[in-house]
Amino acid sequence: MENQSSSTGTQSIERTILVLKKVAARNTAGITLAEVARETGLKSPTAHRILGCLVEQGLLMQRGPKREYFLGMLAYELGLAANCHFNLRELCGPVLNRLARATGDTVFLTTRSGTDSVVIERAEGSYPVKALTQMVGERRPLGSTAGGLALLAAMPQAERDDVMRRNRHRLHRYGKLSEAVLDHMVERACQLGYALNDGDILPEVTGLGVVVPTLLGSHYAAISIVALNHRLRGDRREEVVQMMNAEAAKLSQTLADAGAAFA
Repeated sequence: MENQSSSTGTQSIERTILVLKKVAARNTAGITLAEVARETGLKSPTAHRILGCLVEQGLLMQRGPKREYFLGMLAYELGLAANCHFNLRELCGPVLNRLARATGDTVFLTTRSGTDSVVIERAEGSYPVKALTQMVGERRPLGSTAGGLALLAAMPQAERDDVMRRNRHRLHRYGKLSEAVLDHMVERACQLGYALNDGDILPEVTGLGVVVPTLLGSHYAAISIVALNHRLRGDRREEVVQMMNAEAAKLSQTLADAGAAFA
């Protein structure tokens, strides 16, 4: 009986975490009960109970005409509490700023969270027309951004296939993205050694992404640069990729040094 209770408790925790991730992935526009139930595979009453408990505890909140769910104040406070040990934004800021100054374009730092990528910092270059395609804190399916594509392509084949299978129903929300387009971009990234979104999602925008090797594996963090198509063509594209790889190596060492100091 004890083992059965333990198993049930673990399942409840897993379901709750799954719901939290779905809300976080749609936190900009919000997500409805029906959408949570559909995307998690939970029955509506079960999803409703979990959502209600999370709202009561402050991890979620409801607002908007359809009473959509968003991350709540407790989620923000928990992030602040964790930040003292994982202040990636502070550690990575100099790298992003150097790249933004050198290229003039927008630079993103992206990390992996399950089947999603999350932008944790952004630096804007001096070029007057900016490709601000992602907001800090925004979650998207892995592969739907240049940084997320770099993370996806760096995974072992079996893990990558599983992520792509689990995300396939979400891809149509992002410009021209589809399973076929994502397959092509992943194959190209594996051949090139870096991620390239050559107008494949938004026709006027090009993105480049490289992974940052860390103690958690090379598919944990990525640097990406997004710009108007004409700014990342030919020789300049290769120059920018070289700069990104050099800065990714520096960032990897910075993170390793910070981890050793913390230990």
